[in-house]
Amino acid sequence: MTAGAVRNRQASETAFRIACASAATLLLAALAGLVVSLVIGGWPALATFGWSFLTTSTWDPVGGVFGAAGPICGTLITAFLSLLIALPLALGIALFLVEFCPPGAARPITIAVELLAGIPSIVYGMWGLFVFAPWFAMHVQLPLLTHAAEGSWLAGLVAGVPNGANIFTASIILAIMVLPYMAAVFRELFLTVPPQLREAAYGLGCTPFETAHAVLIPYVRRGLVGVVMLGLGRALGETMAVTFIIGNAHGLPHGLFDSGSTLASTIANEFAEATGAMHGAALTALGLILFFITFAVLGVARLLIGERAA
Repeated sequence: MTAGAVRNRQASETAFRIACASAATLLLAALAGLVVSLVIGGWPALATFGWSFLTTSTWDPVGGVFGAAGPICGTLITAFLSLLIALPLALGIALFLVEFCPPGAARPITIAVELLAGIPSIVYGMWGLFVFAPWFAMHVQLPLLTHAAEGSWLAGLVAGVPNGANIFTASIILAIMVLPYMAAVFRELFLTVPPQLREAAYGLGCTPFETAHAVLIPYVRRGLVGVVMLGLGRALGETMAVTFIIGNAHGLPHGLFDSGSTLASTIANEFAEATGAMHGAALTALGLILFFITFAVLGVARLLIGERAA
């Protein structure tokens, strides 16, 4: 190789490294700029109300008093309930497609799952509002309210206006949204398991359940944790579908069928109408809280993956 060719190669490598470093720096700068802008925009509300902004649920734009406890609780409750519903179903779907589904049916079902994962969230929200909520109110909420003994724990759990717009229905809509995404990724993870491991397990006399429990899931456990946390992150930040179906009440929910709100739905509902400076600052502070909650979820995921790897 000639000296000129060596210099050209070194110059190309240097340019490539500079381009990669610039891309990474740009990403970090965008993240830092986002955090700084949220802190600056939300600081008037945080400085005025202090810790009470996080611990109280009063939300009064007319009186200029704001508390984020209601949206924070609604965000966490709907996200974790949706994950609780979607996770076992997603695992079951993925295991069925990989282990039990006939080859002729696996491909159409897989395509259907991937198509469901790509449907816009507002479509799920409209379906939830016009179809699922009325059905739920008529066939689930009203019978439970009618048959629950007054003063019992069940009556407190299902108390609320029987219109189908509540915390629980919002969680179900979120679960339906997250389910196909998680199932599709779980399937791809299970396909990475070497077939020799499955054959060895079956050769030792393991049942399909024992094979899934002792071979498949342990082999991809790090990926499973990542997918679960990504699904939780999507549920935490979902906006339009939840806004349609959750009822948009700022108080603390006292039961599954109470109306509520989330951080994202509150911002979407009120940002265009936030004419007062304090109102806008409170909504920006909600965005900052949502950012830190999502960041904390990703941090927990990294810790879990690190512990399992160790």
